[in-house]
Amino acid sequence: MSRPTAVLICPGRGTYNKGELGTLSRTHQGNDLISQWDAMRTDAGQETLSDLDSAARFSAKRHTTGDNASALIYACSYLDARAAFNSHNIVAVTGNSLGWYIALAAGGGADALNGMRIVNTMGTLMHLHGRGGQILFPFVDDSWHPIEGEQARLIDLIREIDDKPDHQLALSIRLGGMLVVAGNDAGLTAFARGVGGNDTRTPLNLPNHAAFHTSLMGDVAQMGRDALPESLFSDPHTALIDGRGSVWNPQASDLAALRNYTLGHQITQTYDFTAAVQSAARNFAPDRFIITGPGTTLGGAVAQALIAIKWQGIDSKNAFMQRQKKSPLIVSMGREDQRELAL
Repeated sequence: MSRPTAVLICPGRGTYNKGELGTLSRTHQGNDLISQWDAMRTDAGQETLSDLDSAARFSAKRHTTGDNASALIYACSYLDARAAFNSHNIVAVTGNSLGWYIALAAGGGADALNGMRIVNTMGTLMHLHGRGGQILFPFVDDSWHPIEGEQARLIDLIREIDDKPDHQLALSIRLGGMLVVAGNDAGLTAFARGVGGNDTRTPLNLPNHAAFHTSLMGDVAQMGRDALPESLFSDPHTALIDGRGSVWNPQASDLAALRNYTLGHQITQTYDFTAAVQSAARNFAPDRFIITGPGTTLGGAVAQALIAIKWQGIDSKNAFMQRQKKSPLIVSMGREDQRELAL
């Protein structure tokens, strides 16, 4: 019997929280890679993943900083991806923001250890040198339909604020029916004040996030290029879909270009996760979209990206929910009720 096809989707920052404490040991206890990653972090003078994951209680100050959160999320997600490869015919891999680094390794663009080196280096650099912050705001209604003119209004507001003296603001991530904006304190304050909203649509500040995917990360991108050589990258064995919706084909990728994108454009320019999901659907038409753990927050954004192109006739939140009950299109490995479907 043939295995179902699937596109793997790896999550970004903010997906290892209080409810995810202990995820690594619960889902992948005894995996040899964990001890190798722990040794790598010990050599770098950092807390091990095992110690962080087995802490008696969750601490936002400890667990959500870039140097710790990025590595924890990478470990959980990468090992989930390996498990999904054993049960599905994985036709492509993509991810959201930090998830690009994870997708890179899951698809063979770096091996498991080099992938951790890339993630740990960039997460630490973001923690030490990242500036600004991020705010998330939706432009869809309760049925996940775009509110007429709302996305254009938000884009205009971002440009208007960025034009003000001492204000910096840019579109950071297109995330299904939401926009993530990033900038300095003045820009973010002006956006939160000017955006409006209601009880169901309010601006959400993302804690311990810098102004990812904007020009404010230019210095961090250069530091990453100085620290991470091309030798860490390899020709992927599975198609990779980046934050532009572009496909890096297996056994046919220019490694210099792959590194330049990963440590350049991907850090300083808008990350279009919506385009990545839609490209995955149109180019590979998988039976399923499997979102690796940790966390359960990315399913809505994936569904909203698919609803926007009416994928397989799904044109609303209700239609998506009905499809999920009948035959799940999106499987989140961070959800106990769905995890087994990916294994």
